[in-house]
Parts: sequence; structure tokens; C-alpha cells
Amino acid sequence: MPSFASRLALALAASVLPLPALAHAILLASTPAAGKTVPAGHAAFELRYNSRIDRARSALRLTGPNKTETALPIAPDGPPDILRTEADLQPGSYVLRWQVLAVDGHVTRGDVPFRVLPKP
Repeated sequence: MPSFASRLALALAASVLPLPALAHAILLASTPAAGKTVPAGHAAFELRYNSRIDRARSALRLTGPNKTETALPIAPDGPPDILRTEADLQPGSYVLRWQVLAVDGHVTRGDVPFRVLPKP
């Protein structure tokens, strides 16, 4: 039977070893950021997650001032933890809804609300 010191050393070693990322995808940052404003016109969106994302099984939808929801195409290339898309925006309140499949096999969802202001 291993000694107490051996068991303690093994337990300590196991506690500092890196573990595989098994957490759901969490949105770390977005452009635009939630609650921010952007000028009317063509806008680029970027969402950065804490995990690699399966682009083919993920979706971005934009709900505009008239409550119409539009599916936005996800750019096929780029870093594996970032989704990018673009849209033309009129003034008003918007919500970018995201649904992603992370490498852990779980789907997560969220919203990024923002406002579009008229061009100066």
C-alpha cells in the first residue's frame, strides 16, 4: 500500500495537471459589445468564445427594429473560436442571437443586444 506521502504527492500532481476543456462555449467578447451603439450602414460582427466552435452546426440570427428575424451567414474561415458575419443596418434596436455547438458537443445560446444610430 502506498504511503501517505506518496498518496499526497499523487493527489497534488493530479490537481495541477491541465484537464481537457469540457465546458460549454461561453461568449467572451463581441463586436459590437452588448448594450453598445453603432452607426447605421454596413456592420461587421465578431463573436469570440472560450472554445472551438463547429461553424457548420452553429447559427447567427439578427432581430431588427421591426421584430423581423434574419439568418446571417457565418464566415467559413477564421480562428476556430471566432464567428464572423456582416449585415446592413438601419437605425433602431437590434438583438444578435447566437447558437453554437462547442467541441464538448453541447449547444449554447445567447443574445447580444445593441442599438444602431443614424449616421451623423
